[in-house]
Amino acid sequence: MLRHLTIKDFVIVDRLELAFASGFGALTGETGAGKSILIDALALALGERADAGVVRSGCDKAEVAASFDVAALPQVGDWLAANDLDGDDELLLRRVVDAGGRSRAYINGSPATVQQLREVGEWLVDIHGQHAHQSLLRSDAQRSLLDAHAGLGEAVRAVGAAWKTWRDAAQMLRDASQGAEALQRERDQLQWQIGELEALAFGDDEWAALDVEHRRLGHAASLIEGAQYALAVLADDEAACQRQIDAVSGRLAGLAEYDPALAEVAGLLASVQAELADAVSTLRRYADRVDLDPARLAEVERRMDAVMANARKFRVQPAELPGLLAGWRRRLAELDESADLAGLEAKVAAAGQEYREKAEKLSAGRRQAATEMGRAVSEIMRQLALSSGRFEVALVPLAEGAVYGLEQVEFRIGGLAGNEAKPLAKVASGGELSRISLAIQVLTSRSAAVPTLIFDEVDVGIGGGVAEIVGRLLHELGSERQVLCVTHLPQVAARANWQWQVSKASRDGITLSAIRPLDADGRVEEIARMLGGVEITDITLQHARELLGAGAPA
Repeated sequence: MLRHLTIKDFVIVDRLELAFASGFGALTGETGAGKSILIDALALALGERADAGVVRSGCDKAEVAASFDVAALPQVGDWLAANDLDGDDELLLRRVVDAGGRSRAYINGSPATVQQLREVGEWLVDIHGQHAHQSLLRSDAQRSLLDAHAGLGEAVRAVGAAWKTWRDAAQMLRDASQGAEALQRERDQLQWQIGELEALAFGDDEWAALDVEHRRLGHAASLIEGAQYALAVLADDEAACQRQIDAVSGRLAGLAEYDPALAEVAGLLASVQAELADAVSTLRRYADRVDLDPARLAEVERRMDAVMANARKFRVQPAELPGLLAGWRRRLAELDESADLAGLEAKVAAAGQEYREKAEKLSAGRRQAATEMGRAVSEIMRQLALSSGRFEVALVPLAEGAVYGLEQVEFRIGGLAGNEAKPLAKVASGGELSRISLAIQVLTSRSAAVPTLIFDEVDVGIGGGVAEIVGRLLHELGSERQVLCVTHLPQVAARANWQWQVSKASRDGITLSAIRPLDADGRVEEIARMLGGVEITDITLQHARELLGAGAPA
C-alpha cells in the first residue's frame, strides 16, 4: 500500500511530505484549496502525462516521489526482476518534470521509462476520478468496466490479436485478388534482379577483402623494394644496424667487468638485439611471400569492375549488394505466398475460425459476469436511495464481430422511468448517474486486486442520507484495503479512520497549498465547517461530534 508521498514545487505546493495510514482516509478543505492536487501528483508518479504546467511558477522543476509497501505483492517483485530493477519490500517511484515540460522517471533510484511507471502502477493504485460518471456513458468505457470486473483482460487481448491476424490475412487475400497482374510484374522484376545478383555470387565481406588485396597487388613492386631496403639497412649491408649493435654490445659487455655501471646499458642492448632479430626474421618471411602477380591483379580488377557495375545498376554501395539480395528474396517469398489464392483463402478461413473460438469464449465469460454485475450493482443502488432502479448489463450482438469481440456492452437501467430497461444515458439524471457510477466503482473496487483505492470527489451530486451510506460503503472498503477519498461531504468524511485538511494561504505574495493531519478536535472543527454556515456555532460543533460518533466503530 501507499506509505509516503513527497511533493516539491508542484502547481501551488512548495513542499509536502505525507505519511499514509491504512484504512479509510478523507481529504477535505475549502473549494479551490487544492484537494485534487495530491491526487494529480500521485498520478504523475504513476506515469500520467506531464507538461510544464505542473511546475510551480518561478521554479526550475517539479518533483514527486511515492513509496509503497509491496511485501504482499509478489508480482511486483517478479516484474522488477524481469526489468532489471532492484527492489525489496519497499518500492520507490519518482518523477521529475522541468520547466520545459521534459520529464524523467525513476524506479528504486534507477532511470526508468514512463511506460514502466504505468505498468507497475497498475498493481499499486486504482484512481476513480471525479468525472467517472461522464465517461460511464461511453460504450467503450462500459465494456472495459465489465471486462475488468470479470478478470477477462487476457481473453480480451487474445481476441484482439486473433482479430488482427484475421484482418491481415483477409487484406492479403484482397490485395492478391485485385492486383494479380501488378503482382506478377513485380515477381518477374524481382526474379530477374535476384538472378543478376545470384550470378554475381557476391559475399557479405567480399568487398572489403577485394579492396585489401587490390591495394596489395597494385603496390607489390613498392612493397618488395621497401622490404629489401629495410633488410639491407638492418642486416645485410656491411654497415648494417644489426652488425654495429652486435659489436657495441660485445664491447660494453667486456667493459662491464671493470665497471658494473655499464651492465645496465649492456642489458638494454641485449634486449634491442633480440627485438631487432625478430624484426629481421619477420621481414625476410614477408619478402619471400610478396611477389609481382599481374594475372591475379587483373583478375581482382575484373571482379571489382563487375561488382561496381551491379552496384551502379541497382543504385547502392557495393557492400550493400548482399543485403539487397536478401531483401528481394524475402519479398519474392511473400509474393509467391500471395499468388497462392487457394492457400490464402484457407489461411483466412483458419484465422477467422480461431477468432470466433476465442471471441465465443470471451462472450461466455461476459454473459456470466453481466448477470452477476447487474445483480450486485442493483443491490448497491438500493442502498444509495435508488431502490426502484434495476441495473442490467446487455450484450448487443455485432453482425461481423470486432477487435473487442462479438458483442457491444451496454449498461441499462430499468425502473427509474418506466419498467423497461433503457440505455443509461437516456434514463438517468445527473444525480442518479453519479450514484450509479459510484455503485459501479464500489463494486469494481471490491473485485480489484490493487491495495490502494483513491476516490476523487466521486460523491458529487449526492447528499443527506445517501451521503451517510456512501461513507459507510467507503469505510467498509477501508477494512479490506487502503482507501483515500477527496470529499466535500461531512457525512462521508465522518466515516473515515483518519482525515487530512487542505488549506490555501498566501506567503510573500505567493499562493501555496498545504495539508495537515487532523486530530480528534481538528476533525470536529473541520466537519463543522463542512456542515456549513458563516459562523461555526455550538450547535454545529455538536452536530459534527454526533456525525463522528456515529461513524466511529462500535
